[in-house]
Amino acid sequence: MVEGVLMVAERETSMLRRTGRAHQIAREVIVIAAVIVLYFGVRGLIATRIEVAYRNAERVIALERWTGVFVEPKLQAAVTAHSWIANTVSYIYIYGHWPVLLATLLWLLIRHRDAYPTFRNAMLLSGTIGLMIFAVFPVAPPRFLTAYGFIDTVTEETEAYRVLQPPAFVNQYAAVPSLHFGWNLLMGIAVASLAGHRIMRLLGWLMPVLMLAAIVLTANHYLFDGLVGGVIALLSLVVVSRLGSAGRRRGQGRRPARSGALGPAVRLRREVWWR
Repeated sequence: MVEGVLMVAERETSMLRRTGRAHQIAREVIVIAAVIVLYFGVRGLIATRIEVAYRNAERVIALERWTGVFVEPKLQAAVTAHSWIANTVSYIYIYGHWPVLLATLLWLLIRHRDAYPTFRNAMLLSGTIGLMIFAVFPVAPPRFLTAYGFIDTVTEETEAYRVLQPPAFVNQYAAVPSLHFGWNLLMGIAVASLAGHRIMRLLGWLMPVLMLAAIVLTANHYLFDGLVGGVIALLSLVVVSRLGSAGRRRGQGRRPARSGALGPAVRLRREVWWR
């Protein structure tokens, strides 16, 4: 009798686990797709003050000069002297962002479900902060300041970026912060800390480094943009992690203990429908 009850409980647990995973994946795909559309829609609709954006770009350059790190034009000149390097960094900028973000989020959702909400919420929080900064502090990207010798290598080398992010949905004067780098930094941390294979962990460390190089060498962002984007992403991750830990502690304090053969199935059912 007891063995029969245990077998029923095990089958129910297995079925709920498979159903719950499928439901969560479908739900998260819809949520992430909606967030992406909303993010670009809001970013594209933010009123752009072009003159202010160019003045702010000059302020960023002045700040970098004051700190002695305004080296972007020299670095880009060295890269554009070799077409294959310019083409490589352009493709890293394009295909190393959204494809990598979505693939990593899907990997987290399937293989590391406990960690997935933390990184998803860190992206959402940093994206919200980024939108607010775009609205109050528009900045023209380096590629628009040709007087300094900047070249838009993405447009010159490939049109794929314009396909992935149509100009109608993109605020062209939203250089600060660089969430291109900030979000890749979050995904790199996820892969470096959770991947089981050494090569994958190494890839996690390389992802944000390559993207930082790409955003600068393609003249889409200043070094300052990358710094701000990275700080916002890390702070968002810290805040979300601490809030999540506090919530779990509160939940463990309130959750009554369950016993018996059906306990695991009952707990899993609750996770499936209320998580």
